[in-house]
Amino acid sequence: MTLPRTATGPAVGKKRRGSRPSGGELLAAAIGVVPGGAARPGQQQMAEAIEQSISSGEHLLVQAGTGTGKSLAYLTPALTVDGPVVVSTATLALQSQLVDHDLPRLADAVEPLLRRRPTFAVLKGRHHYLCLARLDSSTEEEPEDTLFDAPRPGGTKWLGEAGRLGKQIQRLRDWAEKTATGDRDELDPGVDDQVWRTVSMPARECVGATRCPFGQECFAEASRARAREADIVVTNHSLLAVDMLAGRHIVPPHKLLIVDEAHELADRVSSAAQAELVPELIDRSARRARPLLRPELAERLTEAGDALAVGLAEAPAGRLTAGLPPALREACTLLDGATRAALESIGEVKSDDPDPVRKQQAKAVLDELSSTVQRLLEEADHDVAWVEKPENGSRRALVVAPLSVAGTLATHLYDERTVVVTSATLALGGRFDTVARALGLDAPPPAPPSPAAAALAATAAAGRPGAADAEGTRRTAAGTAPATEGSGWRSLDVGSPFDYARQGILYVAAHLPRPSVSGLPDAAGEELLSLVGALGGRTLGLFSSRRAAQQAAELLRARTDLPVLLQGEEALPLLVRRFREERESCLFGVMSLWQGVDVPGDSCQLVVIDRLPFPRPDEPLAAARAATVDASGGSGFAAVSVPIAAVRLAQGVGRLIRATADRGVVAVLDSRLETARGYGPFLRRSLPPFWYTTRPDVARGALERLSRS
Repeated sequence: MTLPRTATGPAVGKKRRGSRPSGGELLAAAIGVVPGGAARPGQQQMAEAIEQSISSGEHLLVQAGTGTGKSLAYLTPALTVDGPVVVSTATLALQSQLVDHDLPRLADAVEPLLRRRPTFAVLKGRHHYLCLARLDSSTEEEPEDTLFDAPRPGGTKWLGEAGRLGKQIQRLRDWAEKTATGDRDELDPGVDDQVWRTVSMPARECVGATRCPFGQECFAEASRARAREADIVVTNHSLLAVDMLAGRHIVPPHKLLIVDEAHELADRVSSAAQAELVPELIDRSARRARPLLRPELAERLTEAGDALAVGLAEAPAGRLTAGLPPALREACTLLDGATRAALESIGEVKSDDPDPVRKQQAKAVLDELSSTVQRLLEEADHDVAWVEKPENGSRRALVVAPLSVAGTLATHLYDERTVVVTSATLALGGRFDTVARALGLDAPPPAPPSPAAAALAATAAAGRPGAADAEGTRRTAAGTAPATEGSGWRSLDVGSPFDYARQGILYVAAHLPRPSVSGLPDAAGEELLSLVGALGGRTLGLFSSRRAAQQAAELLRARTDLPVLLQGEEALPLLVRRFREERESCLFGVMSLWQGVDVPGDSCQLVVIDRLPFPRPDEPLAAARAATVDASGGSGFAAVSVPIAAVRLAQGVGRLIRATADRGVVAVLDSRLETARGYGPFLRRSLPPFWYTTRPDVARGALERLSRS
């Protein structure tokens, strides 16, 4: 597939007439107001590359390591573009950082140069905003409302819970008269998700501003209006995915899209394209639609929900490789007929309907159920279906998702706009090919490295002394990917300002047995104790399972006096704050700690990873994608599992060095990173170029020296 550059080609970056400053001048001004700010070569290289893409209409992939300052590197050239520029992020943390810190400071810095203050806005999904129509129609007496969808244990306990939720509803009513935005994130203190659902409106259930009695006051519509007038619009990958799948009418028209944390994008698009059937949702839909239906039609919906519950109870959890089991197929067939009949009975939503909002809500949910069940019954090769049963057994679902979203991205992401994607984790195994394919881009043949990349490789190969022990071995040219080009796109690795070979050690415990049993093996536990004891705490433990994390916490609590914080025992932000403030503490957790945790300084000088983060065999999408590659004669493990592990591992390892003064050790307790001849080198090339060793005495010696510093 040949990707379009943009519909207007070079005109994408056409500047307004006059003496508008360049992106480089804006970047210099922005750096000048940052305390201790200084020009960074990688940051400047990235900004220049983005300006070139704006002029040429060529899409760009940029790997920018931690500390590059990539936010300013893409925000400053964005201000040279006419019309809004859209910036999409994966995490709320980065979204908040951009809106609350980076953009206000940038606006202050460049206002004298632009002779006006640039504007910015946040764009979220409708469900993030208070819906006045829902608030007006919500009452504590409506049993069909979402507020009372949870099972009722009965007695005074339930009455007390209902009273508490009712008070939250009243607080929302009071807040509605004062808020200017209706954004849930501005509500302090917050309310339960259960309560928020009663006063927010999913996009599919909205009747639209023209038919809604509160259309002129709608907070969600106001947010979209602000976005249309802003210079920079900050959104998230989930809404960007919904926008692509819905025909690009949610995000305002724009000519430049910047995707930060781009390694997350394909997964977010997969989630947006995923659908599920849940018995509770069918029951809720039947109750919502009941006033609009003949009793027998509502009863058919209820019976279909009951049949689905029975089918899910009988089916084992996991991917459905041989089609729908008979009980689930029968339930889906019943639901298909029931939803079609109900939708035909309800008819179209009209402006003169007595309650168009409630009618649209009922119709939208039934529409979604109908589409999902038809998709499941079709059993198309491009979809994967599975039965989901959480370990606590509280919620069972029949789920369907696309086998791949590369085609969707190729078709919808790049058309009529220039796209810049960036992350600290794009070049896997030292190349951009794998990520490029996942993002719907043609994978090009390798090209010679850029002069900057060649210089970095030469420096790494020259053998500078490491941070801890001259007897350790050195990584050569790792983390330096060659610049490449494809059909309408190119890539660039601007490196990192950190001197990884001097600041940190990557230690692989190659002497440990290959991990086989679930949880934390005894030998790995003893290695963990030895390393943490040498440093005296200050350890972030990243584990492959909750069981392993819990076993590690119990081990350290039993055999040391160190404070051990375990994910799940308190709210995660509180745990991270305690880890940052209590110097001898250890923080142990699972996948959500592998990225987004930012603890610079000496509070985190040891990152321990218990095993390589390959996807579990029972992860339905990864398993289905691997099986497809195997069936075509390739290696599903190499094509699917290894790249997933590479991204996760690079994100986890990246928790160690967050600032130029940081020092420490990453310890991987999985010997396969050294001994696996096929994928071990690939994974190591995906990591920052730390000093590399497999010697336990080198790692412990470095940690003991750090403990005395």
